[in-house]
Amino acid sequence: MPASSTLFPQSRIDVLTAQIRSTTGESRTTTSPFTGEPLAVVPVSSLDDVDAAFDAARAAQVRWSRTAVRQRAKALLKLHDLVLERQDELLDLIQLESGKSRRHAFDEIAHLALTARYYGRRLRRQLRPDGRPGVIPLLTDITVHHVPKGVVGIISPWNYPLTMAVADGLPAIAAGNAVVQKPDSQSPLTALAGLELLRDAGFPADLWQVVSGAGSVVGTALVQQADYICFTGSTATGTGIAKLAAERLIGYSLELGGKNPMIVLPGADVEKAAAGAVNACFSSAGQLCVSIERLYVHDTLYDAFRAAFVRRVDALSLGASLDWDVEIGSLVSPAQLETVTKHVADAVANGATVLVGGEARPEIGPYFFEPTVLEGVTDAAECFAGETFGPLVSLYRYSQVEEVVELANAGEYGLNASIYGPVRQAKAIATRIKAGTVNINEGFGATFGSIDAPMGGMRTSGTGRRQGDEGLYRYTETQSVGVQRLLPVSGPAFVKPQLYARLMTFALRLMRRTPRA
Repeated sequence: MPASSTLFPQSRIDVLTAQIRSTTGESRTTTSPFTGEPLAVVPVSSLDDVDAAFDAARAAQVRWSRTAVRQRAKALLKLHDLVLERQDELLDLIQLESGKSRRHAFDEIAHLALTARYYGRRLRRQLRPDGRPGVIPLLTDITVHHVPKGVVGIISPWNYPLTMAVADGLPAIAAGNAVVQKPDSQSPLTALAGLELLRDAGFPADLWQVVSGAGSVVGTALVQQADYICFTGSTATGTGIAKLAAERLIGYSLELGGKNPMIVLPGADVEKAAAGAVNACFSSAGQLCVSIERLYVHDTLYDAFRAAFVRRVDALSLGASLDWDVEIGSLVSPAQLETVTKHVADAVANGATVLVGGEARPEIGPYFFEPTVLEGVTDAAECFAGETFGPLVSLYRYSQVEEVVELANAGEYGLNASIYGPVRQAKAIATRIKAGTVNINEGFGATFGSIDAPMGGMRTSGTGRRQGDEGLYRYTETQSVGVQRLLPVSGPAFVKPQLYARLMTFALRLMRRTPRA
């Protein structure tokens, strides 16, 4: 068995990986994007291990669903505190597995804490039985319950290895479900550290199971057994999961790809827009589903914005460091580096100009690539409509609002959008953009960080929503319980059907005129 490197203490790696269900004796070695060196030896799960995980999760779920909502909320708030207390190790793991800078890794700490606090505080209201008007006033009582689905399968990505691994599952267990999770093979340690936090916060040990292995094997097995699937990743993989889920008639939520636009309106503050665009385009080295890859700037501001934006991008610091001073980290893998390199070369070959960046930086680390801004990208280029998922953005000018709305809505995606400019004008445009989230005078943080706001994609960017009430109710079945008193809805046996129909007709007309009847 290959030995792990000294990038992270071996004793902690052993504790974390012991949480994976695996009886195969097989393993795989993960590497850190910062150095390309081995990071951890991770057990691989078999299909029998997946079966055992679901068996344990189903047994735990039955017990957990009977646990008081108040107790579940208490565990969520305890988790909030633990995430903040143990953030130093979590930040190290996020960086070592994903390659992102520490400042961008902290976004995950904040988002997970916010999510735990939100559901911890609102859970009792969200799951409270809800009385509804009955068919016959005073005689019919209706109560709506939100019943857990059972065992939720979560297939989480490498780019946000803590928050996408844990935050998506919090409302699932809060609602009374259990979870079986397959974290991405690149970033299992961070997900396992999150699982450790859950158990320390008071959640039952068997409630959240983790299995490890290839998505085509272990991921498929999850879809074949789960009562609901939550997936974050590529549109191609998400489409395959949706087909498998449809065969079993189970629900699913999918956050998929994006080719997200930013619009800079006349009247925008150029410096603020340029600063916002830097974070929107290059957070986590552009490896973020909601990051901006298309910038549309009005003719009257284009030259000033281009100069301010290029100046700021050129000043960004790159580094393979766990310190806070580095601004941009690494790409995650050779495949990501190859995609970015190919997209830049292809765009240039088709007439585009590199305004800043454009080069790999192997002297910093094996997968580093400079934040890059292109101008003059044509529709012949792969990056014109295709998602890069890296530190690459294309700059375009426009002259009319109608034109830019059409440009922003072009293509198949609809995940996130950003508008910089006067708020009133931006709000009028926002609802015309085909995207699940639209941020005004922000790149993505306003919606992403507001946990009460649902978040997800339109068109091929996915289906379903995380966060808010919708993020919890997706993991429940809505059940209506009706109580009928004195008389049956179909009428008493001693009243003839024709007479009953006349009485009901009179009652319906009366209720039509009665407020809220």
